[in-house]
Amino acid sequence: MKKLLTLVLCCITIFAAAQTKHKTKNVVIITLDGYRWQELFRGADSSLINNKQFTGNPKAITKQFWATTDQERRLILMPFMWNTIASKGQILGNRDLSNKVDVTNPYWFSYPGYSELLCGFADTSINSNSKKNNPNVTVLEFLNKQAEFKGKVAAFGSWDVFPYIINRERSGIPVNAGYENLTAPNISASTRLLNAMQTQVPDPFGSERLDVFTHYLAKEYMIAHHPRVMFIGHGETDEWAHEGHYDLYLKSANYIDQYLADLWNFIQNDPFYKDQTTMIITADHGRGEAQKGLWQHHGKNIPGANEIWIAAIGPDVKPLGVIKTNTQLYQNQVAQTLCNLLGIEYSNAKPVGKAIDTIIN
Repeated sequence: MKKLLTLVLCCITIFAAAQTKHKTKNVVIITLDGYRWQELFRGADSSLINNKQFTGNPKAITKQFWATTDQERRLILMPFMWNTIASKGQILGNRDLSNKVDVTNPYWFSYPGYSELLCGFADTSINSNSKKNNPNVTVLEFLNKQAEFKGKVAAFGSWDVFPYIINRERSGIPVNAGYENLTAPNISASTRLLNAMQTQVPDPFGSERLDVFTHYLAKEYMIAHHPRVMFIGHGETDEWAHEGHYDLYLKSANYIDQYLADLWNFIQNDPFYKDQTTMIITADHGRGEAQKGLWQHHGKNIPGANEIWIAAIGPDVKPLGVIKTNTQLYQNQVAQTLCNLLGIEYSNAKPVGKAIDTIIN
C-alpha cells in the first residue's frame, strides 16, 4: 500500500511539473529611460502641454495627444501598450490603483537603475553614470554562461554607457550602443544603410543615438542571429525630459510604442520566436511630478523618481491587463522573473529579488 501511495504521489508530482513547464524559450527586455508611470497610465498631462516653457506648439500637441479621460489619452499615446499588452499581457505600477513598483537603489538615476534591473540587486557602490565597468554580473552574463544560452545573448542601447553596465569586456556579450556600427560578417543591406544613416543625422544628445536606430539595428540583429535573450535600451524619453521638451518626450514615447508593435509583429511572424517569446518592458527610474518643473529631473532629492512600472506579454504571462491589487513590487525582481520564464533559477553573489509571480502563468 505504501509503495502504491508513493507511486501515485510521484505521478502527481511529474504531472504537476509537466503542467507548469513554460512555453517561453526566448526573452526580450526593453527599457524606456526615465519614462514616468503618470504618462503610461494617465496619458499626456494638460498642465505640461499648455505650458509654453515645455511645449512649443500646445495646439498641435493637444490635437495629437489630448482626450478627456485617462483611458482615452493613454490609448492615443501608446496604442500598442493599451490595445495589445493590456488585453494579452499585463501592466504593473499604476499607483492610482495602489499598485506600486519601485527601485531599491538609493540614487534614482540611470546606471544604478540599469544595474539593479539587470543584476537583481542594488549596489550602493555604483553611484554615478561614469563609464566604469560594472563589477557585478548581470543576468545577461549569467545566462550567457549557461550552455543552452552561450553565444545567444545580445544587447542594444541608445546610451553609450551600456557596454560598461553590461561589462562587454568581461562578459563577452555583443553590446551595440551609442553611435557604434553593427559589424558582422555578411551584414544585410538594411544594416549597412542603418550604419550609414545614424552618422548622417543631427546628434542632439552627444552620448546617445536616436532610438529609431537602436530599434532597427536590434531588429536586424534578431533577424540575422536569432538571439535567445535580447536587451534593448531606449533613451529619448529621458533626454527630451531633461531638456524640458514635453512635446518631444510624448512623441518619443509614441515612437517607442510603435517600435514595440513592430518588434512584436516580427516576433509573432518569425518561426523561431512565434508563441515562445516573452517581452518585458520597464524603466530604469522615474521622474518628479509636473509642478515646478520637477518632471524634468530625477535623483534621490526628487520625490517620485523612485517610482517605475513593468509590462509583460508572452505565452506564459497571465492576461490580466492592468494589475489593480494593492501590491508593492521592485525593480530587482525582473532578473529572476526573466530567468524563471526560461525555466532557470537565477543566483548571484548577492541575494536577488524574487520572481514576480503575478506575471508567470
